[in-house]
Amino acid sequence: MAAKKPVKKAATKAAAKPVARTTAAKSTTKKPAVAKRTTKAATKVSATTAAATKRADKENEDPLQVPLFDSAGASQGQIQLPEHIFAEEPNAPVMHQAYVRQMANARQGTASTKRRGEVSGGGAKPYRQKGTGRARHGSIREPSMKGGGVVFGPHPRDYSQKMPKQMRRLALRSALSQKAIEGRVRVIDGFGFEEPRTKQAAELIEAIGFDDTTLIVLPAPSYVVSRSFENLKGSKIILARNLNIRDLFTHTYLLLQKDCLELLEDNFGRPESRSRSKAHANQASDADHEEVKEGAK
Repeated sequence: MAAKKPVKKAATKAAAKPVARTTAAKSTTKKPAVAKRTTKAATKVSATTAAATKRADKENEDPLQVPLFDSAGASQGQIQLPEHIFAEEPNAPVMHQAYVRQMANARQGTASTKRRGEVSGGGAKPYRQKGTGRARHGSIREPSMKGGGVVFGPHPRDYSQKMPKQMRRLALRSALSQKAIEGRVRVIDGFGFEEPRTKQAAELIEAIGFDDTTLIVLPAPSYVVSRSFENLKGSKIILARNLNIRDLFTHTYLLLQKDCLELLEDNFGRPESRSRSKAHANQASDADHEEVKEGAK
């Protein structure tokens, strides 16, 4: 027993030496990890500063200044959007309410099911009350039976929702302003299509730089333009007076004909802006009448 004790001590000493070496090796390998952490922190800082500079540049840009194109898709500089329409602070709750209202008003509400009393048949008791070993039933048109009535099923109803006119206009102005803030609005002088040509319409979309769904707004109906764009996937033609929140939400880009800007301001602007535009229109018409009278004299 006395001879075994030194052997154990030697074994413990021999086992202790490699542990010291491994700890030393670990201490030497940890040094590069510190350097990696510093480089990662430096890259994160540089990325955050780059993102901050991009945000500052976007904030300095005027969202009301949008590109202007001619009928061939060539750039013609920039144009100023109406401030009364595209400078509204986006109101998310009102936009959501307008979208839900439009989707609800599009529902037909014609789904219908028959109750127990409306299903034909089932007047007689299918079998006697007792002695069969089966569950008690009084009619084959019970909701639990095949071909029976439906409990709490849908019935024709009206899903339409009401919303004040000023709130609807506010929702449209908010959606248009959000499009302008995101830089997804373009203006075109007009469409020089002599006949319906889908290929020409596709080339125009590509020249302007649209790479996603596009909502094209016209001031008045045009058969040639509508036929040219209706076969293009992701593009939709709509009149300025029929502009709605759902189409603005479901299309990425907005292409406005130049003549639509005044119509948007007249139809969806605030009451003050609409009264001003009407006053300007009346003054212009009075001036035209006076010129006609002077010419007649």
